[in-house]
Amino acid sequence: MNYRWLRLVAVALLLLGIEVQAALPVVEPQAIGLDPQKLSSIDAIVAEGISEKKMPGCVVCVGRRGQIAWLKAYGNKQVEPAVVPMTLDTVFDMASITKPVATATSIMLLIERGKLNLSDKIETNIPEFAVNGKQDITIRDLLIHQSGLIADNAMADYQNGPVEAMQKIYGLKLQNPVGTKFVYSDVNFILLGDLVKRVSGRSVHEFSQQEIFKPSGMHETGYLPSEELKARSAPTQKRDGQWIQGEVHDPRAFKLEGVAGHAGLFSTANDMAIYATMMLEGGRIGETQILTPETVTLMTQGVRVSSGIRGLGWDKQTSFSINKGELLTETAYGHGGFTGTVLWIDPEQDLFFIFLSNRVHPDGKGSVNQLAGKLATIAASAIVKSTK
Repeated sequence: MNYRWLRLVAVALLLLGIEVQAALPVVEPQAIGLDPQKLSSIDAIVAEGISEKKMPGCVVCVGRRGQIAWLKAYGNKQVEPAVVPMTLDTVFDMASITKPVATATSIMLLIERGKLNLSDKIETNIPEFAVNGKQDITIRDLLIHQSGLIADNAMADYQNGPVEAMQKIYGLKLQNPVGTKFVYSDVNFILLGDLVKRVSGRSVHEFSQQEIFKPSGMHETGYLPSEELKARSAPTQKRDGQWIQGEVHDPRAFKLEGVAGHAGLFSTANDMAIYATMMLEGGRIGETQILTPETVTLMTQGVRVSSGIRGLGWDKQTSFSINKGELLTETAYGHGGFTGTVLWIDPEQDLFFIFLSNRVHPDGKGSVNQLAGKLATIAASAIVKSTK
């Protein structure tokens, strides 16, 4: 492929005012120190998963050194009411990958800019929250899921719109003493999304779009997808008799009008590769610095919690790490999403692994975490060790 010609075309389009999709270059695996034969074993594992109906299809992406060595679409993105093949540009409901990529990254930017501190108590910016023993919960407690809050509050709390839903969250009682027990909680990140709005004056949707995704060239990432992106989205399940496509699957995020700290983000494999590269390159993508290297380090270093190790918004080694595989290093950080999405980034090996599926389509019975873990192991095993 003539990449020089493609770059010239892109420059010409930009001069005409036409926005083009930024994407990392796709190269032969050997060019970035990966064994193509080992990577090729991804095909058989994915085929087996599709045949066992673990997911209708998926997109798998593996890269290093700011480049992509493996980018492939498998199976179908839709099987009901008609079969539609999976494509590389399929847009996925990222589910809980929203937590680190949109919400935690926004929080870290606000910390970097002096607007927040990890030790800040939530009540400082959300005074209504300081009831029922919650006055000592800090931003750090929310990011590492040791706030003492419930994993999910009742759906009934969300039935009368976002304003009342947030009031219900502010009024929650503690389930555990603050800072003592790791309980993975959507409530934590709903609060962090609210905190972004309180401090910046912009919703987590607006802030992440303007400060992270657009500057990074991630033009197909964000909340509330456009009609064009909706049309390319992988459907999930039915809601009120209609297929969910390009609308958030998570019921609480849906009741929060599609914008929440815990879910609601949509993206593609190419865009997730851009984000991963930005993180691996110390917060920089191309000539644009999104985060400082120090902020990336702070966000992704290991933090001991009651039952494992977390990062600030990231998983590192907990009971949720089954999708990490066996060969990523201790420096690796990642996250999964309920809809069937997985992202792992390994600084020590300069490696990223992306698995995007809509495993809940059509009937919610798919299961991909173990499969994704096997693929992540293959990706790491394909690194060609230097003999020097």
